[in-house]
Amino acid sequence: MMQTKATDYSVQQLIDALQHEWEYLIHDDFEEGVDMTIEEHLEYLHTLTHAQLIEECDCDDEYLPFNDYMQYHLQS
Repeated sequence: MMQTKATDYSVQQLIDALQHEWEYLIHDDFEEGVDMTIEEHLEYLHTLTHAQLIEECDCDDEYLPFNDYMQYHLQS
């Protein structure tokens, strides 16, 4: 089975996945004044390049392969 490369995902797909992850992470553990709000995080993501967005996903083949990360966070 052919794997999709990280560079095959669009900027918008990467932003959507990262934003979904952020909303999940802060859902029960938001610390005002420390964590970015949902809106601030989305604004931050829009300042990043395609390569920086891929880096922001912080995936590795051993713990969390990139395609698994994207599949999980884009399904919602």
